[in-house]
Amino acid sequence: MTGILWATAIVGGAGLFIGILLGIAGEKFKVEVDEKEAEVREALPGANCGGCGYVGCDALAAAIAAGEAEVNACPVGGAAAAEKIGAIMGKNAEIVRKVAFVKCGGDCNAAKEKYQYTGNMNCMEAANTTGGGKKTCTYGCLGLGSCVAVCSFNALRIEDGIAKVDREACVACGKCVDICPKHLIELIPYEAKHFVMCNSADKGKDVMAACSAGCIGCKICEKNCPEGAITVTNNVAKIDYEKCTGCGICVSKCPKKTIH
Repeated sequence: MTGILWATAIVGGAGLFIGILLGIAGEKFKVEVDEKEAEVREALPGANCGGCGYVGCDALAAAIAAGEAEVNACPVGGAAAAEKIGAIMGKNAEIVRKVAFVKCGGDCNAAKEKYQYTGNMNCMEAANTTGGGKKTCTYGCLGLGSCVAVCSFNALRIEDGIAKVDREACVACGKCVDICPKHLIELIPYEAKHFVMCNSADKGKDVMAACSAGCIGCKICEKNCPEGAITVTNNVAKIDYEKCTGCGICVSKCPKKTIH
């Protein structure tokens, strides 16, 4: 009986000693938690999509709390998250909602093809191994769906050989922008009303030989825009959305109906 009591006392004493040591070590080596960082993390949606440029929501929360990222840096959370985070950080959150836009109108009816292809291939492989894809236009959408595969929000689909964006589902995370080997996708303001559906840098004659929907770089849109919001650079029209008022003159003047 005495032996049992001694064993119990030794085990209990050892446990108490270890507990005290752990408590001291915990106090000595504990990592201070930034309360603002925790609050910011709580306000983020938790998608961990990487659209903000950070590896996940934890990293973004740390960056915002440290003043290294803007309070509206999360594209998924949008205005609601930015407003909450702005209140936490004591800053105003100005949000301009953006959506992905595919700069190509060369669908199956408009774009000519060099050959027929069937098989399992993504856009990156096609761009590097099949002479830039099956379309005669080497700037156009390959239509193999790499952008669709990386979209976590079901905001992209392939329709008539080109990628189409569901503007309501898109959160502008930017993954499709990064994956497109043709650099066809960009983020534009959600409120934008007019779009140039072409990315070709070829001259007019070559464009018409490849695609009936392509921009021929005629500069008629540029000459007629009253705000100077559209210019032709590298043979293709580009819209400055900060200047564009949505008057629609460029749409009516475009001889190829490339501006939608």
